[in-house]
Amino acid sequence: MKSLTIIGAGISGLICGIYAQRSGWRTTILEKAGNPGGVSTSWKRKGYTFEGGIHWLIGAKKGVPLNDIWTETGALRDNNPVFFKDPVYTLIDGSVRLDLRRDLRTLSEFAPEDRIPLALMRFHVWCFTFFHSPVQDISGLKVRHPRRFSLMEFIKMGPAVLLTPLLMSFSAGRYIKRFRNPHIRKLLEAVVDPQINALSFIYTLSSFTSGDSGYPEGGSLRMAQNMADTFTSLGGKILYHTPALEVADEGVRTEGGLMQSDAVVISMDARTAIDKLFKPRLEAPWASRMRRKLRTAQCMFIALGVKADLSGWPRCMQIQLREPMHAGGLEFSALTVNNYSRDAEYAPDGCTVLTCILPGPSYEYWKAARADGSYRQLKQEAVKEFICHVAEVLPINEEQVEVTDMATPLTYERYCDTFEGSYMSEWMPWHLCHNAPIRLHKGLYFTGQRTAFSGGLPVAAETGRRTAQTLCKDFGFEFVSR
Repeated sequence: MKSLTIIGAGISGLICGIYAQRSGWRTTILEKAGNPGGVSTSWKRKGYTFEGGIHWLIGAKKGVPLNDIWTETGALRDNNPVFFKDPVYTLIDGSVRLDLRRDLRTLSEFAPEDRIPLALMRFHVWCFTFFHSPVQDISGLKVRHPRRFSLMEFIKMGPAVLLTPLLMSFSAGRYIKRFRNPHIRKLLEAVVDPQINALSFIYTLSSFTSGDSGYPEGGSLRMAQNMADTFTSLGGKILYHTPALEVADEGVRTEGGLMQSDAVVISMDARTAIDKLFKPRLEAPWASRMRRKLRTAQCMFIALGVKADLSGWPRCMQIQLREPMHAGGLEFSALTVNNYSRDAEYAPDGCTVLTCILPGPSYEYWKAARADGSYRQLKQEAVKEFICHVAEVLPINEEQVEVTDMATPLTYERYCDTFEGSYMSEWMPWHLCHNAPIRLHKGLYFTGQRTAFSGGLPVAAETGRRTAQTLCKDFGFEFVSR
């Protein structure tokens, strides 16, 4: 057996480790934190569970190619059945409530003046209904259970392929501005960050309308633990609280010394790794481009544990504010609030968890706040302002809030070593994601968010599998998927 060391027990690292271990490698994963999942994680505070990772899982639907990866790696089991929420979002704007349902035709009933642009949007979404990540085998690899990309699959994906250049050329915000009804515009802005390209917007909508993108019970924590359990049941080892210090010719150096191995896979943020794990730092042309041109998608995360039953309210609300909220040097006119009142495991009886993601480039703001000593105070002020805004809409008050928590990009940087605290590369119109290669040379590989365009769990899954296949091909192993 050959030995393999994987740096990082995030989703991509776990997937790579499971496939490698199953294919005959002797695999050890080094994880800086005390639990698996990386950025896709949740955590507990005084009886409340705050979901900081999954909000929907592409590939949750059986028959979708990505679903094979989730089932083969044990991510989806009997202990985390998938719930497909509908409506997906609900706009709350004063007295107006408007649902974004998986059947997009309901929007035309609300806004007949937008009948034509809504019909065009439904056509674009339909074109991507059959589009999926190309989960296939790399050439020249010996595979026990081969996957073949059929001609019929290619034909069905044809309309989406033809539309892709057009939708990449402008932003989601520009796409949404074509609608005359202001409530339609505000509702659709909840789907993705309006600054990124329209392709991401249409693809996300298509994942909902096709019956995919559900929420696994137990969220990020259970899903990641399922994968970790699969990996260790195959004989793999995870060393928690063991950060990698350096990638050496013979393996990986840790605080405990050099861990020798025949191959190394870097599953931590590649942008961080090229500066942190190599001495001297990596100066390959692709690494230099990544340093110059990478654009990071950042966010802040606020969570509340509330002593109130909000089960009569929507699961995900796009709340329009009368006055803007300020946090991290940014201004927000709306808040997308997730309501976990129907998830019994997330809060004590009669209580509720509320969470909100505030997207935008706030890393430098929080970095300066940490330097001048105002970091904690500014976080407390942001949480307090968030509570005030939410209390204007939901039947709660400050006295009912039992637990609060806020994560900034500095939080993700500290716990996950993500560059600028980002969770993925930002995919702007006609902007290329400057990625790391899967294979640096025989014996050294990358996997995860910085190795493919876009981001999220689909990229983590596909690149984890592809890295394991590349590794097996280089060393003459047969790839075993199940």
